[in-house]
Amino acid sequence: MASEPGPGIPVHGPRPGAARDRRGRGPRGVFSLPGPLTPHGAPIHRTPRQAFDELVADVLTRLDRHFAREPDHVEVAIEEAPLLPYGWDEPVPRSIVNPAPGGYRIVIYRLPIIGRARSAADVEEAVWTVLLTRLGEVWHHDPEDLDPRD
Repeated sequence: MASEPGPGIPVHGPRPGAARDRRGRGPRGVFSLPGPLTPHGAPIHRTPRQAFDELVADVLTRLDRHFAREPDHVEVAIEEAPLLPYGWDEPVPRSIVNPAPGGYRIVIYRLPIIGRARSAADVEEAVWTVLLTRLGEVWHHDPEDLDPRD
């Protein structure tokens, strides 16, 4: 007769059943440390904001040769969402261009871009489209001429 663990019976070894991941953050502790199968450790969790910032940085890195050639200084900033006046009934803008001292400032709004996308590929395509369109406005080029993906 097998006895169930109770107040007087010690439990040894791993818990039965699947490992718990209560908050959906992936493995923590010794499971995320480097080992024979993961010499660099498990990948670090990134927030959606960090992932979006890295995506914009990657796109800007691929467009770096244009920044070196063009005379106008362009600064790119990322914000969550635009502040809109009460009663706004048009679609929420995904970006805006503002004049800045010595050039221009492009502000990209993260939430309107992510809200209109259905997948990560849609987010990436939207970031490319927004940046190419706004840089084309600033530098007076056709966005297709700036696109290095072709």
